Amino acid sequence: MSDITQKLEQTIRDIPDFPKPGIVFKDITPVLANPEISKAVSEAFLNYWKKAQIDVIVGIESRGFMYGLPLAQGLDVPFVPVRKVGKLPYTTIRHSYDLEYGSAEVEIHTDAIAPGQRVLIHDDLLATGGTAAAAAELIRKIGGEVVGYSFLVELAFLNGRAKLADKEVHALVTYS
Repeated sequence: MSDITQKLEQTIRDIPDFPKPGIVFKDITPVLANPEISKAVSEAFLNYWKKAQIDVIVGIESRGFMYGLPLAQGLDVPFVPVRKVGKLPYTTIRHSYDLEYGSAEVEIHTDAIAPGQRVLIHDDLLATGGTAAAAAELIRKIGGEVVGYSFLVELAFLNGRAKLADKEVHALVTYS
């Protein structure tokens, strides 16, 4: 077990029955509140992905922005947000998908990624894989190529990795 994995396991807190009964929410706000751990998280992502050929980082709203932007800056590549419907001001395309506790829709600017650009999708949590798969579908629709997925936390028992199995998936901490 890596040092950052151990620190994350000790810092991330469980919130039972949020956002609804039966769900155990993995709260990363204690990680964000700790500058030492938060910096180590950014460094771990950068060290893992620095040798990959990545042209763009796509961060999924909103917690995918927190470490996605520093990763993009560290790799010296653009950062592109995937957001909930109605939050982006320019021409967009959207995709609907199912969550572990409902459904949602996300969108991206139609000019955010050039055809053929190699894209890494980043979010805070991999659960069922629906959100990351929806972001990948948006990227494909505008001509980008998804090369991998990056997460702070993976809930392996929800088998989200299976929806993303065609590309590399990396998480700093995994809960079985």
